[in-house]
Order: sequence, then C-alpha cells, then structure tokens
Amino acid sequence: MPQATRTIRVEPIDDWRYRLPRSTVPGMNTDGLLFSTPKLVEASVSDGCLEQLANVATLPGIQGSSLAMPDIHYGYGFPVGGVAAFDLTEGVVSPGGIGYDINCGVRLLRTHLSAVEVRGKIRELTRALFVAVPSGVGSKGGVRLDAPTLDQVLEGGARWAVEHGHGWEEDLTFQEEHGNLAGAVASRVSAKAHDRGLKQLGTLGSGNHFLEVQEVEKILHPAGAQAMGLHEGQAVVMLHTGSRGLGHQIATDYIAQFDEGLRQRGVSLIDRQLSCAQADSPEAKAYLEAMAAGANFAWANRQIITAGVRKAFREVFQRSDEDLGIRVVYDLSHNMAKVEEHAIPDGSRRKVIVHRKGATRAFPAGRPEVPERYREVGQPVLIPGDMGTASYVLLGAPGSLERSFGSACHGAGRTLSRAAATRRFRFNEVQQGLAAKGIIVESASREGVTEEAPGAYKDVHEVVRATEGAGLAKVAVRLVPLGVVKG
Repeated sequence: MPQATRTIRVEPIDDWRYRLPRSTVPGMNTDGLLFSTPKLVEASVSDGCLEQLANVATLPGIQGSSLAMPDIHYGYGFPVGGVAAFDLTEGVVSPGGIGYDINCGVRLLRTHLSAVEVRGKIRELTRALFVAVPSGVGSKGGVRLDAPTLDQVLEGGARWAVEHGHGWEEDLTFQEEHGNLAGAVASRVSAKAHDRGLKQLGTLGSGNHFLEVQEVEKILHPAGAQAMGLHEGQAVVMLHTGSRGLGHQIATDYIAQFDEGLRQRGVSLIDRQLSCAQADSPEAKAYLEAMAAGANFAWANRQIITAGVRKAFREVFQRSDEDLGIRVVYDLSHNMAKVEEHAIPDGSRRKVIVHRKGATRAFPAGRPEVPERYREVGQPVLIPGDMGTASYVLLGAPGSLERSFGSACHGAGRTLSRAAATRRFRFNEVQQGLAAKGIIVESASREGVTEEAPGAYKDVHEVVRATEGAGLAKVAVRLVPLGVVKG
C-alpha cells in the first residue's frame, strides 16, 4: 500500500470519532470524520488512506463530512471504508467512490445443521463446495449465457436467477433491494464488459472473495438472533463476492469517459482517481444505469452460488433441501451508490446520492427499507473477519442515520497489500496454522491463501468494537470458521 505523502493530523472528538480538519489538504469543502479507536488510527496513518479521506472532501456538493469506517484502508480514489453523500444537482458521481467490484457483497445462509454434524464432514463438504462453485482468477464454468440472456440478468438481477431455477422466491425477501436495483439499463454496459460477464455468472472469483462454513459461536443480542433464526452451535455459510470482471470493466470504461470529460472542460482534481461527473449530467446518469446493471449481475451471481451451496450440502449429507433448511438470512451490498433520503447537517431532509465504497448500509429498526422480519430489531450488518478468527452479524442502530448516512463498516480491513502479504507469509505456514485451529481450506491457488492470511488484516474484534462504540450498529452474533473456500 502507498505511504502517506503528507503528515495527516487527526483530532480526537470522543472515544470513537476523529476529525480531519478542513486545513488537512487544500480545497476541502468540509471536514473528514473517521470512526475508529487509537489502535486502529495508528494502523491507518501511514498507508495514505487518511489523505484520500481528506481528498474526498474537496469534491463539489458534498453533504456533511467525508466519512470513513473503522476498517479504512487505501483504495482507488476514495479509501476503502469511505462514505460520502452528494447533492443531486451540485454534487458529483464518482466511480472511485463505488469501486471496481460493483456490488461486492456478503450473504449469510443459515442451516438446520449443527456445527458438530458439519465438523464431522467438513473436509468433504469444503471440497464439495470448491467443486460446486468455481473460483480463482478469471474463474469460469458457472452458468453460460448468450448476449440476450445476459441482458436479462443485468436488468433482472437475483429475480432472473430465481425464475430460472436457481433458488426460491423467499430468497429475494432478504436481499438488499430484493436483489434488483431499479434503473438498470443493459445497453449502458459495453461490449467488452458483456464479454467478460458471459462466462462468469455463478463464480466466486479471487482476491478477498470467499465461501466459508461457520459456527454460531455466541449470541450477543437474543432478540436479533431470534429474528434471524440463529442460535449457538448452529452451522451457517457466509459468501463474499461481487460482479466479477463485468463490474470491473464498467468502472474502467466510465472512469476513462469521466477523465476525458474533465480534460475537455479543463477541470483538475486534487487526485485524478477521484474522476467524476456532475450528478445531474447525462454522463452520470449513464454510469448509474450501468452501475445498477453491474449490481444486478452481482446479486444474480450470489443467488446462483447459493444454489451451488445447497447442491453441495445435499450431496454430502444426503438430505433434502427441506431437512437442510438452508435459508438466506440477509444479503448486504457494499461498493454502491444509491439515492436515499437523509437528514442533512444543515437541518433539512432531502434526497442525496450516497457513495459507499467498502462500506454497507446499517439502517436501524423502523426504516422502511429493512425487511419486515427485521424491522423491529434493525437491518443485519454482515462483517466478515479474516479466515482464522471470527466474523460478526450486527444490527443497524439509530446512530448510523445521525452520523454516517445509515452506514457501517464492511469487514476487518487490510493492513498489508496482497503483494506484501504474499512476500511475508508462506502457504504451508498459513495452512498449518489454520489446520491447528480445525479450519480446513480449499483454494484455487497458493496465492489465494497467502494473500488473505490472517496477519494481513486488522483485528476484526477491534473494528466491530469501534463500530458499536460509535453507535452505528450493535453486535448481535459472533461466528467462527470451520471450512473456507478461497479463490
């Protein structure tokens, strides 16, 4: 990760919040605000992510502060863990504030199986999942599509997958936006992006994407856990992937277009990676229509992977879907921009376009976007850790609306780049360390394990503690890994 190019002064506000004053970099329109702890701040100072947080505050039409979650680390343009809301006319749309992997997200599945039952067959199950869900760099072998069918996926999302036999109607109820972001236009997606998506639907990919069999280790919010159908000793499955090469190409295409538009108008930015277009411009509208199509591809992708998970469990346990009880708890997106209504610091309430890059919604109880089943406890917030420690389920809290436009962190957050992790860790050592904890790993490559070694990430417990302490979400359930499939 790049080193910071200037000294960043961080001012504590309270135990959980830190301010980057407007004087941090030239041209800031507002402060930067970081949700964190002293331990986590120390890890963020040197990698350049705080400078990126300040740079975001220079963009036109930003509302409130430029925000960062406790898992912040260096990204493209915006830091990963960055959140910013913009006025719908005077503000901008910036692909760097959404990310290359559009609608990368996390889905949690519960089962009727106990962790004891699963642990007895974990090696066989992990292998079956590895076979059922193709993974790895450029992974192919999922659902093959022709061009007209891909367009249906881009506009239909997870519903297309369910209607074509890859799941159940109930699955859609517990997905953000019911697995289909309105406004998607397939024709806004380039031919090159189409080509990249034709063979990748139903595949996991590489990097930090994973499929993990877990045990519910501890219930910390009984009412919330009951609403989600979770109890101690239960086996669950968490999966993390997004829009694959198709989403990456959409970002690449529109960043190039926005760069050219800025060049023609003679506009210079403090960081060219913040490439953007005015929020109400035709260029921004076209990107958002393409982004929605990429998001729908990602939801369809996770839906088809869910069908692959159910298939693997049926094969290993020789039981029916009804007996296995594999149901969607929730599917949560990060890397997205959405038009939402929020209270603005100037005292008004209006619609803004919220960019969440490596950050998630964390809407509290009562918010209409939260599925009815969870409306009394708050929206589930799924926080994967590294593959050697733990993951968490939180519930959105009222403080998220007051402080972060309804947002929270999306994971543990990296402390080492993938290249640095590969240099520092050895495959055999990582595998043996996980095996000593009873964790089985299947990977398409050795690098898929060393890049994602536990030591490459922040302490997820500290990240979650900061998120809860800041009032963004409350901890409900702690999960621990049993078996992991990596790209």
